[in-house]
This record gives sequence, C-alpha cells and structure tokens, in this order.
Amino acid sequence: MAIIAIDLGGTKSSAALMSHNGGIYNRQKTEICKKSGPAVSEIIQKQIKKLIQAAKEGGHHVKAIGVSVPGIFNPDKGEVWAPNIPGWTNYPLGKELEKVSTGIPIFIESDRTCYILGEVWQGNAQDCRNAIFLAVGTGIGAGILVDGKVLHGQSNIAGATGWMALNRIYRQEYKKFGCFEYHASGDGLARVARDLVNSAPDYYGLLRRPLPENITSYDVIEAYDAGDNLAITVINQAIEYWGMAAANYISIFNPEVVIFGGGVFGPAQKFIPLIQKEAERWAQPIAFREAHIEASKIGHEAGLYGAGKLALMEIEKGDKE
Repeated sequence: MAIIAIDLGGTKSSAALMSHNGGIYNRQKTEICKKSGPAVSEIIQKQIKKLIQAAKEGGHHVKAIGVSVPGIFNPDKGEVWAPNIPGWTNYPLGKELEKVSTGIPIFIESDRTCYILGEVWQGNAQDCRNAIFLAVGTGIGAGILVDGKVLHGQSNIAGATGWMALNRIYRQEYKKFGCFEYHASGDGLARVARDLVNSAPDYYGLLRRPLPENITSYDVIEAYDAGDNLAITVINQAIEYWGMAAANYISIFNPEVVIFGGGVFGPAQKFIPLIQKEAERWAQPIAFREAHIEASKIGHEAGLYGAGKLALMEIEKGDKE
C-alpha cells in the first residue's frame, strides 16, 4: 500500500509517494514562480500523474492522495481559498485534481491542520493527544490538536493565529494581517525592522545596508546574531509576542507540547529558551509546567507528512465503515 502526499506552499509544491509508515519512494518538487489559478492546479496534477506512474513502476498500490493547501478548504464544495495564490478564491481544486487521480480518493486540508498531523505522525507530537503547532512563516497559523482531534471550527478557520490580539492598543494596520502576524511573522519581522530603519536617520547598522524595502526576516536574525541594536529590538519584541501566544495556547488548551515551525523556525530555533521564559510569565502555571515548548522535529517536511497522515487517516476511516 502507498499514498501520495502533496504540500502546496506559496512558492513551491512538494509531493511524495509514501509508504504506510512514512518512508518515501519518490519525490517531486516544483517551483510555483508566482503562477496563479489553473496554472498552479496543473502543477499539482502533473505531480500526481508522475507519482501514480512511479507507483505502478515500483509495484505500489496507491490508496489515497492527501493535499495540504495554504488557506481554507471547504469540504462541502471541494473549494480552496488561498490568499497567496492569485485566482484561488473558492477555487474548485477537488474537481480539478479528480481529473488525473484515476479514481484514487483525494483528501484536502489546510496547511495548519497538516502541520500538526505531520508532527503527530513523524515529529515532536508523537503519542500526544493535546498539541499545538505554531507555523511562523510569511504569515502565522496554528494547528490545534485537542483530545486527539484536530480543531477546525465552523468554517475551517480555527487556528488563524495571525489575528490573535496581543497588543492592547489597536492599530489600523492590523485589519489586513492581524496583530500577531503584523509584528512577529517572517514578513512582520522585516516590516517592523523596515519601519524602525526608516524612522531612524542616524542609524547606520547592518540593516541599513540593504535598501529598507529589501530587508528580510533572515537579514534581521543575522543582524541580531551580529549584535545590531535595531535588530535586537525587533527580535526581542517578536520573542515577547511568540511567548505570549504560546502562553495563551497553554492556558486555553492545556497541551502537552507547543511546537514552533515554519520558515522562520529555522533560524529562530535558538530563541526557544527565551520564548519559554516569556511564556512562563503569562501562562497558567500548572498548565505551563505540564507543557513543553519545542522547535519542529521535521521542519519544512511537516506539511508533507501531514498530507500523508491525512490520507492514511481517511483510509483507516473507510476501512472501519
């Protein structure tokens, strides 16, 4: 038995032919390169066709396909809303992929759901029934596992953590991104640094070297490591936000583990001890003592393994019915 897992991001689509225990027989990776609408769907369709062919050549029987998408999936209509992919507003991805699936059932979920499923299957949430995955990349989202089940909410929006309110004074800029995402996502780190550079004409540190509009989160973290005072200000503020968010999740959901992942963690893994210290200030004390705060064990593979786990869960569900 084999499964196909697809992890669609804002810049690339990763796909794999997997065994039932997570072994990978074949991989496909395709850059999206700012493609939109049907062009992105065509990339995924080509990956599925190649992996189905690879399965046949290897003597593997594909029983299900799991797909992780960077947005919200409506299971009733088979439609996806993905803000980072132009043209994917209520996009009929389910029907598009059925054109090439040769009758293999397809299951689609949001990336944040797949992130936590990936950690449960192959990462730092194995054997956990209560866990949080905080994905900090271009934006911020959370996969939430409670009593062994992933929370989805009424419209599959549960975990839209970028909109977590962590600043008492509301700013109009939060309307588009949300408070947490505005300050502490990958784009947020760059945004805050850019604002500080532009407002400090006497600053001649490391973040003055690129044009302010070209500053990235990686630039900020590198400047922090080099002792740049402005970068230290940006990162220290982000650590406060990351710690407060972790504390809120610990206090509300009483998880066994809060996992930080996504593109920023990565290079921001070294801040986990400081995030833990900040979270301890805010969290319910008994719940905090029962929780671990860790970086993702499987890193950028979390969405791919989560898509695989999604397919396996649906197979198991079908076998029981």
